[in-house]
Amino acid sequence: MAIPNFQHVMLPILTATSDGDVYPWRRLRDECARLFEATDDELAEKLSSGGSRFDSRIQWAITHLVQAGLLSRPRRGHVQITVRGREVLAERPERVDMSLLSRFDDYLDFRSRTKSGPTESTGAAEVEREEGTPLEAIAAAVRESNEALGVEVLRRIRDQPPDFLERLVLKLLTAMGYGGRAGAITEHLGRSGDGGIDGVVWQDILGLDRVYFQAKRYAADNTVGRPDMQAFVGALHGQQAEHGVFITTSTFSSGALAYVDKIPNRIVLIDGRRLAELMILHNVGVQDETTFVLKQLDEDFFEQ
Repeated sequence: MAIPNFQHVMLPILTATSDGDVYPWRRLRDECARLFEATDDELAEKLSSGGSRFDSRIQWAITHLVQAGLLSRPRRGHVQITVRGREVLAERPERVDMSLLSRFDDYLDFRSRTKSGPTESTGAAEVEREEGTPLEAIAAAVRESNEALGVEVLRRIRDQPPDFLERLVLKLLTAMGYGGRAGAITEHLGRSGDGGIDGVVWQDILGLDRVYFQAKRYAADNTVGRPDMQAFVGALHGQQAEHGVFITTSTFSSGALAYVDKIPNRIVLIDGRRLAELMILHNVGVQDETTFVLKQLDEDFFEQ
């Protein structure tokens, strides 16, 4: 039989994890291969990128189930059913697909942010035809993959202790070039009574120019409000600083944004989505998986 598309394997994957154990994704891949009676040739079928088509569909199905909150990723390469996943299975659905997952706000948010989602028969990693150029197709697939990765990055950060975010920000600012990439001088200040400053990066070796920051590890629905911003500005005044960076894993309220626009201090605001984008861009907490090389004609070679 033909290789099942990524929606067809969602229910088998969810069912296979129903006992609550933590499963490596490859074990679920093997279970789906057995269930769908995949042949050796089908399992060996490759995408244009060189990866396994069957593996790609299993991984993409898992990604959608995770984004909908039916599965969690307790550790790298492993998944586990959630309470929501059990509730869905208790309904005895004939099929778990994108339509069913759209009942959940988390999934709708994921779909709206990825914009150009997969079709009924393919996942984003398997785009074979696009109305645009091949470069546009690759860019769309990378963007969608990074959106999913960004959501997972934020979930992992929120699962860590508060000081994890503070130390992460120091690494990120250094990776972005603040203080110089090599030998940057940084200090983690986050502790009880820190006065609203969690850390500082020295822009020069003499410490004449410094970047102070505050980091708030908040849930997605807990916005940073105007009082938080006023406290941060007050803390900057205490350091005789005119500018700083405020980072949160959630979002900023309209009141906070309006306040920052009106004050003379230069305050850079980084919300959860932007934080994830910067981490992906500067390889902080993520790593390269596959590199694609897109060729183009060398016009000079054919010039007479």
